[in-house]
Amino acid sequence: MSNTEIFPLVNEAGEVVGKATRQECHSGSMLLHPVVHLHIFDNQGRLYLQKRSMDKDIQPGKWDTAVGGHVDFGETVEQALLREAREELSFTGFTPIPLFRYVFQSSRERELVNAFRTVTSRTSFNYDPVEVDDGRFWTMQEINDAIGKGILTPNFESEFAKLLAALNK
Repeated sequence: MSNTEIFPLVNEAGEVVGKATRQECHSGSMLLHPVVHLHIFDNQGRLYLQKRSMDKDIQPGKWDTAVGGHVDFGETVEQALLREAREELSFTGFTPIPLFRYVFQSSRERELVNAFRTVTSRTSFNYDPVEVDDGRFWTMQEINDAIGKGILTPNFESEFAKLLAALNK
């Protein structure tokens, strides 16, 4: 991860309208750039969460979506999703199911989130210790109990409600 990484800038429909560096996108500029999220469920309906590395520049040490990362300039959303799953969890050979797309804004950045889900029979993952400090499957009750306590990223907390709504359609 470097501040010289180049991200596409997109409109709310996901169409590329320019490019900028990671540093520019995370500087409070509110340049809209795409990211991918993968929600991984096990066969018991539990949701895998990763604990973000303490070296991350945004939300270090908090529990977050199983896989999440930026789309690189010149890369499709699907390519980014498969790359991030491989890099963060050594997770390959899965079928991603599109869930929804939305704009997330914090005090420092604005992202077009492309959320997907999948189900796996795996019980654990080989996570990248540079990217991830820990990871495990959580029950829905454990996640609900952690909301609002500073354990989960604000982005995950807001997306979790969208995830439940999408699953209950």
